[in-house]
Amino acid sequence: MATNFRRDKQKGLTVNTVNLMIKHQKRPFAERSRSDLSASTPLSERLNLKLSRLKSVAHKMTQKSPHTVWHPATITRADREKLHQHKSVIIWFTGLSGSGKSTLAHAVEEYLHKTGISTIVLDGDNVRHGLCSDLEFSDRDRIENIRRIGELAKLMAEAGVITLSAFISPFKADRDVARKLMLPGDFLEIYCQCPIETCEQRDVKGLYKKARAGEIPFFTGIDSPYEAPERPELVINTHELNLKESVNKVLNLLGQRGIIKSGP
Repeated sequence: MATNFRRDKQKGLTVNTVNLMIKHQKRPFAERSRSDLSASTPLSERLNLKLSRLKSVAHKMTQKSPHTVWHPATITRADREKLHQHKSVIIWFTGLSGSGKSTLAHAVEEYLHKTGISTIVLDGDNVRHGLCSDLEFSDRDRIENIRRIGELAKLMAEAGVITLSAFISPFKADRDVARKLMLPGDFLEIYCQCPIETCEQRDVKGLYKKARAGEIPFFTGIDSPYEAPERPELVINTHELNLKESVNKVLNLLGQRGIIKSGP
């Protein structure tokens, strides 16, 4: 399901996705501006302009200085996993605001901690109090937010820790970037699926109400889309399962993947 999600059927382009293949350009988009566009401008052209801008932003964010040299560590991830006596992994919870990502991530961490497993939760709101406090909620800042979290989660995994990341992370391309930082099997995407109507009913923080009133711009599900995972490792229908049942599904996945010795 994609909330407030639009697709141009002729060219298959999606809103707000950083797509590396920009096609059918009549002239460089760097020369275009918002003033060039009008309501009569074809949707595909408006999408291409936005995609081109986001592609440029993403490229600049990932450029590395030519003056830095990677320093190899003498202690490896395998050494750290041996010390912790368990494998490390990134568990990436994604879903709409109010879908239960943070609640589930902390509940899973609580169980793992009690069994002697080293963990850390990277929570969307908490991270924006420090590491990402300079970012807002525009498309550009959302891309940078997830880029930073992906790199941080990778460092935690290298430290031998099971890292539970709970972020809306609405754009598929950004989640894919985070996944590609890790080896196959080291990134487990868990989609907390929940209808937006249920999320709005929960609305513990009152964010949907403010977004509907126009007080919060670029709010996912209201005036900014959410792109649901196409092939997540696990889908949890949080509006149908209680917290314990949801935790057990995550633990069973970790047991099946050999991350922990067994499920609950």
